[in-house]
Amino acid sequence: MKIIVGLGNPGKKYLNTRHNAGFLFLDHFAVLNSLSFVPSKHRYYKAEGALAGNPFVLVKPTTFVNLSGDAVIDVIDEYSVEVEDILVVHDEINIPSGTYKVKKSGSDGGHNGIYSIIYSIENDSFPRIRIGIGNDFPQGGMAEFVLSPFSADESEKLNKVFETCIELTKEFIVSGVKGLLDTNSKLSKRVENNPPESGQESLDTNSKLSKQDQTQKTINPGD
Repeated sequence: MKIIVGLGNPGKKYLNTRHNAGFLFLDHFAVLNSLSFVPSKHRYYKAEGALAGNPFVLVKPTTFVNLSGDAVIDVIDEYSVEVEDILVVHDEINIPSGTYKVKKSGSDGGHNGIYSIIYSIENDSFPRIRIGIGNDFPQGGMAEFVLSPFSADESEKLNKVFETCIELTKEFIVSGVKGLLDTNSKLSKRVENNPPESGQESLDTNSKLSKQDQTQKTINPGD
């Protein structure tokens, strides 16, 4: 059993905001696999499916981003899964819009949702797909930026990134963390061998560093 958790804030107010990149990805993945989210007895919506005989559950916490750990605790209790069988998909300001990064495990990187999960389960050994939303905001403007809707250009880039992330997620469902990392390595080499045209951004890069020493921990749980 594999669990894919997308991070985001519940409610129509936050539906297409940058902070909800994880939710948006799961919605996209669910549609492609003819799945629908239903309420669970716990603090999340879920959509259960199978890929090549491998069962998986898509999870959208009904907590706010900063309390995502509460939902993940519920998931572990309900499905009795190991931490490494949980893939978390979330937004990342330290990665340019239109790009992504895979992370095997480790610290929260300043993301409140990841911090909440690590704190709640007392373990940081879960893999992640970090979807870049960029950091094009003035000093002190991060909260407004991440809680604002994607622009048309950003949405187009996001959909292209989702295509790659879908491939990665499928590999995770079938082959676990190793499959996820191996596929990511192959995709990275593909991008290196076929660099984007001038003015475009590659899918997997850290070429743009954060403009400001700010983190998503400045956002309140209710945001």
